[in-house]
Amino acid sequence: MLTTHIRQGVHWVGYVDWNIRDFHSYDTHQGTTYNAYLILDERPALIDTVKAPYAAQLLHSIGSLIDPAQVQYIVCNHAEPDHSGALPELLRQMPAATVLCNKKCAAALAGHFDTGRWKIQLVGTGEQVSLGRRTLRFIDTPMVHWPESMCTYLPEEELLLSMDAFGQHFATSERFDDELPLDILLYEAKAYYANIIMPYGSAVAKALDALAGLSLRTIAPSHGVVWRSHVDKILAAYRDWAACRPAAKVLVLYDTMWESTAAMAEAIAQGASQPGVSVQLIHVRRTSLTRLATEVLDAACLALGSPALHREMMPAMAAALAYLQALRPPDRTALAFGSYGWGKGGADTIQQWIATMPWQVLREPIRCQYRPGKDTLEECRAAGRLLAERALAAAAASLQQT
Repeated sequence: MLTTHIRQGVHWVGYVDWNIRDFHSYDTHQGTTYNAYLILDERPALIDTVKAPYAAQLLHSIGSLIDPAQVQYIVCNHAEPDHSGALPELLRQMPAATVLCNKKCAAALAGHFDTGRWKIQLVGTGEQVSLGRRTLRFIDTPMVHWPESMCTYLPEEELLLSMDAFGQHFATSERFDDELPLDILLYEAKAYYANIIMPYGSAVAKALDALAGLSLRTIAPSHGVVWRSHVDKILAAYRDWAACRPAAKVLVLYDTMWESTAAMAEAIAQGASQPGVSVQLIHVRRTSLTRLATEVLDAACLALGSPALHREMMPAMAAALAYLQALRPPDRTALAFGSYGWGKGGADTIQQWIATMPWQVLREPIRCQYRPGKDTLEECRAAGRLLAERALAAAAASLQQT
């Protein structure tokens, strides 16, 4: 299917990338889409483009609806190359087109491309451009997730073209949220938020406030499916994610060498398995950074374990913590643990890392030399029970704030 009708006169003309599996360390196991939207009106407009290698496919999709040379405007909501990469080729095929973007976006585009001969019209929050029967209204959403991020709103169609916000890395032939299981879509949207937008929660909250006065029947992001039946649910989810609101959830992340730290991790998980508490036990070398970030987003408490390797933590745990450090989920409670052999490390290095985060420390690290004995395992279970108590309390406090 080349195109999909989204709203009156608005068509999806993007590209489905079925085979991409890595998006700058995001594990895109479901592929992704690069969504572009063509508005047919007296002055036709294209909202965003696709990655450069797929410019021909985008032009072909547009050409199935209209002569590309008739396009009068190309809106660039975001300068990242997966949305702007096709611009140079499109502008060669659309000589009458003016690029509509904000000032920061124009500067970013100039950093990626030779824009000297482009027709660029700067727009910003509250400004409008008439297409004839429809109007483009612009809303700056800085740091959701780049400084120049912007949304475009069509008031006549109650349609928000939301750029990366509300998106999912999810390749599918279906275009709408009601054509797929909602739980899967919300998980993919959560993964997208956790891995790309989590550090900018305050900016997301401001953007949601700016959008609150709009009548929204449809939200069309630049990745994944279009929201038309569950707009309220994705907006509510973003409110929760922007606040990084904790659930009664304990996440036990660990690496292990000779299964000693694994035994400690399992004991902590056993202790944390209390009524009303969700517990996940994850071996960091057997999962992806993408999944780790997704699970951390709403985990109230974390236990982080590694054996000592050359007086440091294991490399996979170091990579996981470096990834989480950039995302900086706030207000968590954390515990360090791990075994060691002839030289200490591991748990102590993790403890030092926890101190750099905006988190509470549950207690001093739990360490054991070589194999954990009965006393150490009971200490781990007790720590798990304490994590469960903290998780329940954090979730209850969060509910009171809503």
